[in-house]
Amino acid sequence: MSRLAQTAGLTDDQRDILKTVREFVDKEIIPVATELEHRDEYPQAIVDGLKELGLFGLMIPEEYGGLGESLLTYALCVEEIARGWMSVSGIINTHFIVAYMLKQHGTQEQREYFLPRMALGEVRGAFSMSEPGLGSDVSAITSKAVKDGDEYVLNGQKMWLTNGGTSTLVAVLVRSDEGHPEGTAPHKSMTTFLVEKEAGFGEVRPGLTIPGKIDKMGYKGVDTTELIMDGLRIPANRVLGGETGRGFYQMMDGVEVGRVNVAARGCGVAQRAFELGVSYAQQRHTFGKAIAEHQAIQFKLAEMATKVEAAHAMMVNAARKKDSGERNDLEAGMAKYLASEYCKEVVEDAFRIHGGYGFSKEYEIERLYREAPMLLIGEGTAEIQKMIIGRRLLEEYRLQG
Repeated sequence: MSRLAQTAGLTDDQRDILKTVREFVDKEIIPVATELEHRDEYPQAIVDGLKELGLFGLMIPEEYGGLGESLLTYALCVEEIARGWMSVSGIINTHFIVAYMLKQHGTQEQREYFLPRMALGEVRGAFSMSEPGLGSDVSAITSKAVKDGDEYVLNGQKMWLTNGGTSTLVAVLVRSDEGHPEGTAPHKSMTTFLVEKEAGFGEVRPGLTIPGKIDKMGYKGVDTTELIMDGLRIPANRVLGGETGRGFYQMMDGVEVGRVNVAARGCGVAQRAFELGVSYAQQRHTFGKAIAEHQAIQFKLAEMATKVEAAHAMMVNAARKKDSGERNDLEAGMAKYLASEYCKEVVEDAFRIHGGYGFSKEYEIERLYREAPMLLIGEGTAEIQKMIIGRRLLEEYRLQG
C-alpha cells in the first residue's frame, strides 16, 4: 500500500472491500489494460470479474440484493479501478448513477423491478442528457415526449452516451410540456424516462437506434454512442418517480454524485501516473546517476505527490458530506474541478519524466496522457464547475442588508 492517498476512519468492512478491489486491479486490470485500450476492446472478462465481486450492487440497498455501501466506499473503489484503467470506472459509473436515481426517486414498483437485477449486473444502466447542439446547457434540450393515451412518444437525438451499446436500461432526459403551461421554466418541463432496450447496436427496440461507437482519442474500451429516438413509445409507468416535470432535478442529483465519481477517477489516474513517474525516475540514468537524484526531477515528484494528496482529500470530503445527508454540490464541484485539473498536470509531469519514451505506445504513461483530458469535460466542464462553485459561494457569503 502506498503512503499517499490514505483515508482515515474507515471501517474494517471498507478496508476489506478496498483491499479486494486493489488486488483485483493489480492482478486483472493493470497487466491487460494498455493492450485492450490500444485495440479499443470492451473488457468483458474484467466486467465479469467486477460482477463477481458485487461491485455493480455496491451502493444498492441490501433489501434489493446490493451491498448497501456508502458513497465514500464507492468513490474509493472507483479511485482504485481508475488507477488500473479509467475506462472500467466509466462502465460502472453510469450504471451506478441510474441505480442511485432509482433508489432516490423511483416508484416502489420501479425499484423492485430494476434494482435487484442491477445489483447482480444483469441489467446494466446508462443515462443520457447531452445532445449534439447543447453540451453542458441542459436547459436547451430539444428531445421531446408527447403523451398518447397510456404511453409517451419520444423523438430526438442524444449524444455522448457512455455504455450506449452495452447497457440494457437508459435513463433519458427529454422535454415534456404535458401538464406544464406555456412559459414554464425549461428545467421544470423535463422528464426522465426509464428506457429498456437490448444490448448492441442498430435498432435495439422499435423507434430506438444506437448507431455505433464514437471513435475517441482516449477513454477507449467503453462504448460511447449517440441515441436516436424516432417514435419511441414508452409506457407511462416508466416515467421515473411516476411524475413528469421532475427530470431535471432527478438528473442533477445523479450528476452531483457522479461528480464525486469523476473526482475519484482523477485521483486514481493521478496516483497511477505518480507511481509510473517515481518508478521510472529511479530506473533511468543520466549523467552518471538516476534521474531521481536530480533536483529538477525531485521537485516534479514533490509537486505531483502533493497534488495527489490534495485531490484525494477533497474527493473524500465531498463523498462524506453527501453520505451525511448534507447538500454537497459545492464540495463535489470543487473536488471534480481540482482532481481533474491536478490529474492532467500530474500525468503531464510523469510524461515529461519519461522523456521520449513517454511518446511510445509501449509505455503505460502514453495511455494515461490520452485519458486524462476526458476528465476535464466529463460530468460538466471545468468552466461549468467554476460557475457552480461561484454561485454557491455567493449564496453562502451573501451580504446582509
